[in-house]
Amino acid sequence: MGAHRIVTGVPRADRAVVDAFAALGSATVHEAMGRVGYAGHRIRPIQQGAAISGSAVTVACAPGDNLMVHVAIEQAGDGDVIVVVPTTDSAFGFIGELMATQMQVRGVRGYVTSGGVRDTAELRSMGFPAWSRFVSAEGTVKDTPGSVNVPVVLGGVVVHPGDVVVADDDGVTIVPRALAEPTLAAARARAEKEARNRARYAAGEISMDLNELRPLIERLGIETVEHGDG
Repeated sequence: MGAHRIVTGVPRADRAVVDAFAALGSATVHEAMGRVGYAGHRIRPIQQGAAISGSAVTVACAPGDNLMVHVAIEQAGDGDVIVVVPTTDSAFGFIGELMATQMQVRGVRGYVTSGGVRDTAELRSMGFPAWSRFVSAEGTVKDTPGSVNVPVVLGGVVVHPGDVVVADDDGVTIVPRALAEPTLAAARARAEKEARNRARYAAGEISMDLNELRPLIERLGIETVEHGDG
């Protein structure tokens, strides 16, 4: 098999399971998995208020070259999220309004990249959400081979094609496809616990008591002194 390839027929997790992650959010899912899967603070939303989940169509491409993103659009469909990782840091606008229009028509839910995007005002206006490391007016070429639907590394997290992408204002979390169902159950349980705690905080309780932090403060040797005594 050649070094560069386009993989078709990638399996996805159950659609209802994938869809359910969007309401839980990237932070809750990250915590529910044991504080893993978060793609890092450098991958940021270009908009506010968007919360999506979908199945990853992955792209490994050369810096400053978006040829394989065009290929990925053909491979992507309803419920997918295109995840693009250049082989090195690449502050180019790999996609803009025209490519996003194609994705949106095909039912692609969003775009995530460690590279860059452009036409951000237009993307916001058309309601196509994107998360990127860079925003750049500089365009790309279409000269260099790459791969679609192969494992890529996004912000230190390995993304396999078909993994679940959860993205919102807090960033992007990746859920391995094989762990989608147990992770969803754990995330729902965490959300329910947070709802109970929220009600207790609203009633006047504080986290020092609810999380039993006072014994920890004592074990760490942190002193409490009156002002002027220390």
